Amino acid sequence: MAITVEQLAEEIFMMVKESAGVKKLKALDLQKAMMELHPGEADKQMVKDAIRINIDSEKLVYTYFGGSYIEIPHEDAAAN
Repeated sequence: MAITVEQLAEEIFMMVKESAGVKKLKALDLQKAMMELHPGEADKQMVKDAIRINIDSEKLVYTYFGGSYIEIPHEDAAAN
């Protein structure tokens, strides 16, 4: 059974959530991981589309600190 972009998006979200506070992940890290988990099913464009789904739905955000990373949005204390 072929994996869908939506399933990839959920797996990417879970991977970023599990690594939060431990390791910052780049888009390339996620791409490599998904292509290893789903050889022959997931390709670069599918992973890009899955990341875009998470970014557009605001489940994940791009951050920049010496490089671009994908993380769960932070709660700002000033927002409260």
